[in-house]
Amino acid sequence: MSLDDKLKATKEGFAKTAPPEALKVIGRAIGGLVESGALDKAAKEGETMPPFELADSEGRMVNSGELLSRGPLVVHFYRGVW
Repeated sequence: MSLDDKLKATKEGFAKTAPPEALKVIGRAIGGLVESGALDKAAKEGETMPPFELADSEGRMVNSGELLSRGPLVVHFYRGVW
């Protein structure tokens, strides 16, 4: 099963089990992103990211250029505060 197929199945499963109010909130949030043009500004697959600095998982600032000098770089964003 491809990643697209897995994501589609996950979305469909969630839509069947989520409370209707939650689906409305998510729908409004997605609509707001589309209307704002944020999706058009997001990086696309294969694009090169501009240099950046972010906090790592321990709160220390890291520089993408310095990390790239050591080899390939993978950036993972954690979802909010648990």
